[in-house]
Amino acid sequence: MPHRRLTGSRIREKRLDQGLRQSAVAEAVGISPSYLNLIEHNRRRIAGKLLHDLARVLGADPSHLTEGVDSELLDQMRAAAAAFGETAEVARAEEVAARFPGWAGLIAAQARRLSVLEERVQTLVDRMAYDPQLASSLHEVISAVTAIRSSASILVGQEELDADWQRRFHENIHTDSRRLADSSEALIAYLEAPQAESATATSPMEDVEAYFEARDIHIPALEVAEADLDAVVAEAGLVGPAATLLRITATTYHRDAMALPRQAFEDASLALGYDPVALAAKFSVGFDVVLRRLATLSRGDGHPPMGLAVCDASGTLTFLKHVPGFTLSRFAGVCPLWPIFRAMGQPMRPVRADVVLPGAVPTQLRCFAVAQPVGQVQFDVPPAMQSTMLVLPDPPDVVRDPLPVGVSCRICPRSGCSSRREPSIDGDMLQAL
Repeated sequence: MPHRRLTGSRIREKRLDQGLRQSAVAEAVGISPSYLNLIEHNRRRIAGKLLHDLARVLGADPSHLTEGVDSELLDQMRAAAAAFGETAEVARAEEVAARFPGWAGLIAAQARRLSVLEERVQTLVDRMAYDPQLASSLHEVISAVTAIRSSASILVGQEELDADWQRRFHENIHTDSRRLADSSEALIAYLEAPQAESATATSPMEDVEAYFEARDIHIPALEVAEADLDAVVAEAGLVGPAATLLRITATTYHRDAMALPRQAFEDASLALGYDPVALAAKFSVGFDVVLRRLATLSRGDGHPPMGLAVCDASGTLTFLKHVPGFTLSRFAGVCPLWPIFRAMGQPMRPVRADVVLPGAVPTQLRCFAVAQPVGQVQFDVPPAMQSTMLVLPDPPDVVRDPLPVGVSCRICPRSGCSSRREPSIDGDMLQAL
């Protein structure tokens, strides 16, 4: 639903909040009550003098009546509906976000928290079922208990034992008891979550993304040759898996920065119109390096907004940088038509595609992607593949037939898609988009 079409809803909400009758407001601005009713139900567009007259009567700023909903919040609400909402009226998400932004933010925040907690539960389930260290620790406990029981059963048996044999069995019980105590303490320590880790509700990947997002993915300390990775990780204040992931991501950032020094890369990007192929050829670096480096250019320095997504061969998103109009969900089954996944089928080959997201005002994006091996190449070991995608909202030269993509099958209104995995949660409502 376009932002302007929601102006009527805001006018109605403002009028009701002030207890004004529709006829009184209509008379004050010189229109009929029936026409105001059409406006309030988003059936007539409004702008210019009439908008300002209504704002004056309602005591509101005209911009407050026409401002649009934050696109990222709207995407998060739709992703929440895809992941958790079986009966959500997805087509009215923008209306809810416009009228009740506080509640909309709460819905999005709770959905993120639920997703993180579900991921943590699944991690713990996998850990309990498949962790070799846990299995070994349990085996050690069971082995010690069995040995103690065996020695004790002999001592309490009917057969009389001489003092020497009794002493030996008592020593065995003592030794096995100490072994049981040690292995039990080790097991408890292994299962017990650190206090700092249990206090947070975010996943390690989200912690790392939040660190980079707060700095607009520009870390000056990593832009110099003598970068101190230990200091960067310590300054971030992350612990456990999040600190490990930050070190990995910071190492990649530093390596990219050394290959493409910031000032030279900024100048070349402006001169070449942010063309990743031309930039890769100019600096003789990999296409993926250019894509990651472009995502670090700040809008505050006059560069266009650019989003970034990175995934592994399983399709798991390992890094995301959101920009207006672009967001992907880790938990709602991402649409497989995005170029980041298509690139996996043609490794080392750069992919360029213009895509369009469904909606009353379709969102068009330009995507550049490439998939290639990462890490050390070894004989008889499958390479670890990684796909990187750069996203540019509102490309200047819009193509006629962009590739239709979605956020998730559960909230996608398109019919006849050969890649659909499941029906949308409310097909009739979604068609209204």
